[in-house]
Amino acid sequence: MTRGHHRTALYAIAIALASALFFTCTYVLNRVAATDGGHWAWTASLRYLITLPLMLPLMRWQGGIAPVWRAIRAHPLPWLGWSAVGFVLFYIGLSYAAASGPSWLVAGTFQLTVVAGMLCAPLLYDDHRRRIPLPALAVGTLVVAGVLLMQFGVGGGSLDRDGWIALGWVVVAAVAYPLGNRGLLLHLERHGEADGLNATQRVFGLTLASQPAWIALALYAAADAGAPSAGQVWLAAGVALGAGIIATVLFFQATGMVRDNPTALAAAEAMQAAEILFATVIGVSLLGERWPQGPALWGAAIVVVGIAAFSWIAARAAAGDARAVRELRSDRGG
Repeated sequence: MTRGHHRTALYAIAIALASALFFTCTYVLNRVAATDGGHWAWTASLRYLITLPLMLPLMRWQGGIAPVWRAIRAHPLPWLGWSAVGFVLFYIGLSYAAASGPSWLVAGTFQLTVVAGMLCAPLLYDDHRRRIPLPALAVGTLVVAGVLLMQFGVGGGSLDRDGWIALGWVVVAAVAYPLGNRGLLLHLERHGEADGLNATQRVFGLTLASQPAWIALALYAAADAGAPSAGQVWLAAGVALGAGIIATVLFFQATGMVRDNPTALAAAEAMQAAEILFATVIGVSLLGERWPQGPALWGAAIVVVGIAAFSWIAARAAAGDARAVRELRSDRGG
């Protein structure tokens, strides 16, 4: 690797690390909203109701809105269906889980998404992508073991009702997110539109297509809990801006810089594991959450190692395969 390529790789890793910090605001701010008594349905719906107008100015530099609108009008049902899976079900799961466990526990458990993306392949594809590579499956098993250690470590060797609820909803979210994103990408591929929409346009399209569901959820929240507090609205806006806009743009910038370098791409992907560390430090420092100890601490460490190893394997497999790289990057598009 030349000095210029080495410098580019370091910049990409630094940008990816910054994106992980902004992604972390999802777990921390949702936890703040939950502990302040905010209704989970408001937490979920407000984020995407606010994200849509925030993305409008960005689209001028990301290929525009017109191609997205044409794609949705041509095939509305796939967009509505995959947005319901990849955005609605995903974020309802994270928002509901925030009321049941500390932010670092939700952040760590959600790292199951990299494993879920791989396991979804046989359900989606009918070509060579159906195969689950054994090395990746082995590393995925390691990540699952780390997640279980974290969960049981917090519960003192057993999970209480709230712990099981948090675990279940985060698992649902971790499966729904890559399933929805990959499902939409496969739809676009089958209709010759996969190269016509970039990642930011796909995120905008899914956000737009999911608006009816968010409006319905907001109406439910209003009927069940009344209007949201100003604090909860600001927290949701913080998640929309930090995770929905800044983190996503930084992540795609980082992976785009090193898309032809599988080792650097792996390193950039692996920075997502830092979300656990950021969530732990912020949760302990600002929210008074307990520092993970014993089995929970070991579990968090195993998840970090597993994510790093999985990212390296995935990037190596994607080397020279533009379609595989596109899929790898799409799993962090929300």
